[in-house]
Parts: sequence; C-alpha cells; structure tokens
Amino acid sequence: LSVTPGALYPALHRLEGRRLISSEWGESVNNRRAKFYKLTAAGRKQLAAQTESWERFTGAVDLILKTT
Repeated sequence: LSVTPGALYPALHRLEGRRLISSEWGESVNNRRAKFYKLTAAGRKQLAAQTESWERFTGAVDLILKTT
C-alpha cells in the first residue's frame, strides 16, 4: 500500500472536519514537531459500522468464490 501525501493529508483533513478524528501537535521520536491523530468516539462508531459492512461484503464474496 502506497499513499501519497497529496492523498493522505486531504483525507485526514476531511476526517477531522467530520469530527471522526482529532489531532494535536507534539514531538516525534526524532525530537521533531509532528501532528498526531486519533479516533474520536464518533470515529470509533463509524469504524465499527464500516468494519461490519466490509465483513458482510467479504463474506458474500467468499460464498461466491466457494460455489464457483
């Protein structure tokens, strides 16, 4: 998986705008200023819903593959 900064940071900003993640500035392990992100309660709820949807989808694909 390769994610470019041009795709990653706009996605993080959208998630933050939807209040699914929050961010704060801190210090990295290299003693550099860095922004850290974490899921909010709404983000955890959304993740659970998306995970459930993904599991239903992959289960359906698995059934299709087993019957062919």
